[in-house]
Amino acid sequence: MRRLFWLAMGITIGALVVRKLSAAAEKMTPAGIGASIAAGLRDVADAIGDFGADVRDAMSERELELRAGTGLDAPLPAPGDASLRRGAHSADS
Repeated sequence: MRRLFWLAMGITIGALVVRKLSAAAEKMTPAGIGASIAAGLRDVADAIGDFGADVRDAMSERELELRAGTGLDAPLPAPGDASLRRGAHSADS
């Protein structure tokens, strides 16, 4: 019974080692290397896209802050406003 247990254990460990070695050998083939490079490039492209989205979000938030701070979004004065008439400042002097 003890021999049968160790035989089964040896076969199991051997099968696992062969599977790991086969997977490692597959990664070393040109197709495996190409797949690894493609996956890496996809990850880089996703990271660049996420960074661009973050930059655009921050840029729009900052633009809103600047517009609010400078009054660019304030409503335009009415056409008959006295401060807009020509010569209003020179007439006061």
